[in-house]
Amino acid sequence: MARALMSDEEWSFYEAFILAIRGRGGRPANDHRRVLDGIFWIARTGAGWRDLPEEFGRWHSVYQQFRRWTLAGLWEMMLDVLNESGAVPDTVHMIDSTIIRAHHQAAGAKGGHKDKVLAAQKVALRRRST
Repeated sequence: MARALMSDEEWSFYEAFILAIRGRGGRPANDHRRVLDGIFWIARTGAGWRDLPEEFGRWHSVYQQFRRWTLAGLWEMMLDVLNESGAVPDTVHMIDSTIIRAHHQAAGAKGGHKDKVLAAQKVALRRRST
């Protein structure tokens, strides 16, 4: 069994949001709590979806539900309510890779290592005799 699964109190918070977002029909959901635990396990460990333990269900099913909830705006809705409630300290921030800037050389700027290599090659290929 995976460690640090959500408590009943935590589940009661999330359950209200999940039930508010209804599907378009089809087969009824099996166990939203287990799926949410699986999503949180992926977020906590940084593992790939295919490495999700079997106790959370099939990895592809958990991923599909994650995508459905993402497209429905579930995560933004939860974060907005958490921010408005004041339950989370103001010092807690999420870092998304889309807001982190790389060094200018990593962005394809001119110069850097390439110029040094070309200069060294030019020196090495000079004629040595007259």
